[in-house]
Amino acid sequence: MNSISNTLWPESPIVPSEDVPSRYWGVWSRTLLRTPEISDSTTFVRWMQLSRWHADLRVPISPQQGFQGFSGLTQVSERKEGEVCTWHRWVDIQAPRDTPDEGLMVFETPERVIETGIHGIYHEVWERLPGSLGQRLVLAQPIQSDGTGGARLFVSGQYLMRVRPCKSLDSPFEISFGTWDGQVWRVEQSTITALLGQAVPLTLSPMNKQLVLVTINGERPSEWSVLEWERPETVQD
Repeated sequence: MNSISNTLWPESPIVPSEDVPSRYWGVWSRTLLRTPEISDSTTFVRWMQLSRWHADLRVPISPQQGFQGFSGLTQVSERKEGEVCTWHRWVDIQAPRDTPDEGLMVFETPERVIETGIHGIYHEVWERLPGSLGQRLVLAQPIQSDGTGGARLFVSGQYLMRVRPCKSLDSPFEISFGTWDGQVWRVEQSTITALLGQAVPLTLSPMNKQLVLVTINGERPSEWSVLEWERPETVQD
């Protein structure tokens, strides 16, 4: 069961002072998880990493295993053991962790990184999806009438994720992933079954540097706040 303390965007979070290195940007597919108990190459896992923000979705083949997913900010630091990536989970489908989500990261190639557990025994292989570099965008829906934060949109290259935390333990927690061509979002995987395979009309119209007009599925356009937006021409190699 979800913990309500971990399913709402925090009001006054600690924000990292630096962007993550550009080698982390893009959408990463996990091709292997190995622990002392299991070896898993079948779970659908997508980790989208922007300059500071991340969104993560994990969908097992067996529905009985349940969804996993989270979103928040990322930090990369140099320690004595090597380069460590820390994912600060602002919202999480699962209950809060007892230990930080940290991994020792080694890039075998620019498109393949190996993560080794620091607070647990595991080994993960991540490969960057083609087409996932380009613009990096994070938008925040306005505060809702009940005082809680709304959904957030994350875009990296041609991919888009929507994260909509639940407002109560009985509400669905949405994390959806798919491709976006600037007009239509094609949902590949989602914690909301009804969205699977859907082609959702979705357009963005910048109003200024702080606000974007978002139109989703023919609904009335609404103003969303810009948390991050890097155009392709400003992206580093």
